[in-house]
Amino acid sequence: MNKKQKKNLMRIIIAAVLMIALNFVQVEGWAKFFLYMVPYLIVGYDILLKAAHGIKNLRAFDESFLMTVATLGAIALGLYRTGDYTEAVAVMLFYQVGEWFQSYAIDKSRKNISDLMDIRPDFANIESAGKIEQVDPDEVEIGTIIIVQPGEKIPIDGVIVEGNSTLDTAALTGESLPRNVQIGSEVISGCVNLNGVLKIKTTKDFEESTASKILDLVENASSRKSKSENFITKFARIYTPAVVTAALVLAFVPSLITGDFETWIYRALLFLIISCPCALVISIPLTFFAGLGRASREGVLVKGSNYLETLSQIKTVVMDKTGTLTRGIFDVDAVHSEEIKPEQLLHWTAHVERYSTHPIATTLKKAYPHEDDDCKVEQVEELAGLGVKAVVNGKILHVGNEKLMDKVGAAWHPCHRDGTIIHVAIDGKYAAHVIVADMLKPNSHKAIESLIAVGVKRIVMLTGDLKKVAARIAGELGLTEFHSELLPAQKVEHLEKILQEKNSGKVAFVGDGINDAPVLARADIGIAMGAMGSDAAIEAADVVLMDDDPLKISKAIQIAKKTLAIVKENIYFAIGVKFLCLGLGAVGIANMWFAIFADVGVMILAVLNALRVLLKI
Repeated sequence: MNKKQKKNLMRIIIAAVLMIALNFVQVEGWAKFFLYMVPYLIVGYDILLKAAHGIKNLRAFDESFLMTVATLGAIALGLYRTGDYTEAVAVMLFYQVGEWFQSYAIDKSRKNISDLMDIRPDFANIESAGKIEQVDPDEVEIGTIIIVQPGEKIPIDGVIVEGNSTLDTAALTGESLPRNVQIGSEVISGCVNLNGVLKIKTTKDFEESTASKILDLVENASSRKSKSENFITKFARIYTPAVVTAALVLAFVPSLITGDFETWIYRALLFLIISCPCALVISIPLTFFAGLGRASREGVLVKGSNYLETLSQIKTVVMDKTGTLTRGIFDVDAVHSEEIKPEQLLHWTAHVERYSTHPIATTLKKAYPHEDDDCKVEQVEELAGLGVKAVVNGKILHVGNEKLMDKVGAAWHPCHRDGTIIHVAIDGKYAAHVIVADMLKPNSHKAIESLIAVGVKRIVMLTGDLKKVAARIAGELGLTEFHSELLPAQKVEHLEKILQEKNSGKVAFVGDGINDAPVLARADIGIAMGAMGSDAAIEAADVVLMDDDPLKISKAIQIAKKTLAIVKENIYFAIGVKFLCLGLGAVGIANMWFAIFADVGVMILAVLNALRVLLKI
């Protein structure tokens, strides 16, 4: 609770205590009037000032104006007829109670986003003349070595060149499990270094780093309104002047006919109080704001409430393969050995590939990282287009493709597995082959299952990879529809066809690469992988998954569906109760306390209902 909320709560309590105490004071006339004006002004002075300001700026028709007219009208009736001011003070008091609930609810939903704003780094450490100097992150150039101490945020994206540590990535990804990093690990800004000292070589400027881009997305999210929010804004502009006019008609037309001015003015005041559109004007934007906050807490950045609304209607999900469903990096999938043990084979091939920079060589070295042994590696020779030759502990090893095996006379044989096949010959005799493939992400299976569970009717995979590789991935995931060997333009063509099909509904595309940017921009909703995805993909997307976990796609849809369900509940409930109470007030069945419930009570219920978005699904 902030200072302003504490101050307002104190005003409400003081006014409530004074109003209760005044019921036991036997006083009449002007003395009673002045006594009741004390709690009225304590709790309502700001509403009166807002109303006056609105009138001065020709924007009178808002809830402050309605509350001011209604309560001053009730005071006037008390002064000249009834001698009772309780209802006027009560209306203002309960209205402020509703406003306090609204303020608290907004702060509650904003907390998830404000927590995210804490990723903004204040400084970067660089070494200068043997001392560590703190500089503005904007001043750090690409390629600079920065130092990150334990407990500090990583200010700029880069690669670790010295040290190892554990990083807290919760603010970025929503993932509570810390991530272990070492030399060679890519790290992104906004993560908190938990223990060891790290030296990081920066790979981006500060304004292009992950933290800066995320903050820009968050800061701009609230400017993109949904259709529901735009509807409520337009509704309030028309509705408020209409009910003021209706109240004036109700106050004076029957009064002139019957001569009973007191009764009809009282009913007109009730009509004004009941008609306040607070529940709609406040709860709808609040619900979307809470939905954006809930999504950010889960590591999903939605760039605006309009995208949240579209996300709730998704029926077809089109997905890229590499980097989205698969890890996007090669790993050893299997080792088929003729005579020697797989671990020994990986041991030797890692030594052979030690000096090669080819991506396959990097994969083989990663599969057996323990190279600090007594093995003697000599005569390493990289054979262009074929592979690598080396002598390891006196044995001649050839590691490469089929052409290399043919060249050395090793009788190789094909493999039934999909992937890149690396053949190995020892002393001219065929020994084994290693299958290197792009592996599925750990949650890819669950991601497909959960998409179906949240109501997605159709899932399509588009990829530029070979047909046999795409077929293997689709088979493992249980996908029946996929298209392979596609250029970026062909991906857009396939998406266009899907968008034009009547049964597709709203279509989301999920991707991570530069080549996915056109398709992300063309889909109804573009969803990009934020951790390892390209800047172009993140820029083109409407939703960004901060930890590249495809399981978060269904989570985002689930949050969007819950948000829109609550929005609809609040619209139907608020409008229904309003019109019912307006009718009862116009015919004299409702009194001022009933009007308070119709205004403040409905608003509080709508706000509390909006906060359900923040609850764990």
